[in-house]
Amino acid sequence: MYHQPGSPFAPEPSGSAGAAELPRQSARGPEPDQSGVGTERQRPAGRATAPTFSAPPDVPPRPVAAPVGGQDQAAPVGPPAPAGVDGAARDSGRRVAEPEPTTDTPPVVPEPFPEETPPDAYVSRETPSREQDDPPLAMEAMRAVQILNPSGEVTMPRPDRPRIMCVANQKGGVGKTTTTVNLAVALALHGNRVLVVDLDPQGNASTGLNVPHHAGVPDVYDCLIDNVPLAEVAQGVEGIPDLWCVPATIDLAGAEIELVSVVARESRLARAIAGHPEKFDYVFIDCPPSLGLLTVNALCAAQEVLIPIQCEYYALEGLNQLINNINLVRQHLNPTLEVSTILLTMYDRRTRLADAVEQDVRNHFGDKVLQAVIPRNVRVSEAPSYGQSVMTYDPGSRGATSYFEAAQEIAMRGVRESVGRNA
Repeated sequence: MYHQPGSPFAPEPSGSAGAAELPRQSARGPEPDQSGVGTERQRPAGRATAPTFSAPPDVPPRPVAAPVGGQDQAAPVGPPAPAGVDGAARDSGRRVAEPEPTTDTPPVVPEPFPEETPPDAYVSRETPSREQDDPPLAMEAMRAVQILNPSGEVTMPRPDRPRIMCVANQKGGVGKTTTTVNLAVALALHGNRVLVVDLDPQGNASTGLNVPHHAGVPDVYDCLIDNVPLAEVAQGVEGIPDLWCVPATIDLAGAEIELVSVVARESRLARAIAGHPEKFDYVFIDCPPSLGLLTVNALCAAQEVLIPIQCEYYALEGLNQLINNINLVRQHLNPTLEVSTILLTMYDRRTRLADAVEQDVRNHFGDKVLQAVIPRNVRVSEAPSYGQSVMTYDPGSRGATSYFEAAQEIAMRGVRESVGRNA
């Protein structure tokens, strides 16, 4: 193989003249160059070397070894021989050692790969995340502003007539009081006039609205037994101008017995609500966990029944008996009564039981079941200890958002029913 003059790969001349050309090799062994100076080192017998071929014009030739010991010795190295040219070297199974090329250019040392840096290491807290435009805190703040509605500009549709809703379920601990308080606050914060009647002797609805209900305070018992007007008993809820509450004290526990001998005992509450001079958009009646005279009074005074159902098996077990009692009241005392709303509460998405209960309820009641589902949320349980609803205690929580969506759905259904009646 010959190198063109001036090629960077041509060997530099040593002390002997005429060593500008590299020796040719063949399969028989090395041959001296034309000057007679310098011969290639003899290889052991039986080892064949691959013949060299000139590189194509567009492929630069590979560098050769530098001279050693004052003689121009170099092992010409060319591109790999094509198949079938040097069968001896291929069949021998031995690999011919090729000297490493040497150049004057210093080796390029690769720069160390930088350590992996967290993606948000240099991102400000005010910078939106790459995954979503708004960070969780911003989304929570937006929900809080939407629920609290400080400007009063956002309003829920108001019904054309008062809607009196009885929140009933004979099983305790399913969320009747929590549902009553939070739905009432959500509607009142968005332009509706709401009245809450606490008909449970425990007085939990009064506690949730921070309304005094200790002994000696005028309460719903006076309205049922002594015919005291409801307007003299109702108290305004602090911080929410359009919300009023009729509290319940421990005296209400004896009302069941005292109502037995009273004339028209089932309709005492209905007359008290009808005699109130102010007209409300919504009246929520929080019932005790029983099917006694207090619950019957609530069913007679109401037009709609809202049933909270806990997503567990025990909540379904007593549902048939509640439906039977509602049907009896409709047949004999209140023909306009109907089960209009079913709300699933304490939904735990981690369990299959919650999904099974939801599917059973939706298959049985159909469109009466609200699309909004109330999840298990610790903020909902913490709010009453501060005398607040979850809507004002933590308006950005999942519990507050779920009750807000349920209130919106109830308001929209009331508008559709009004349109249907007018049509």
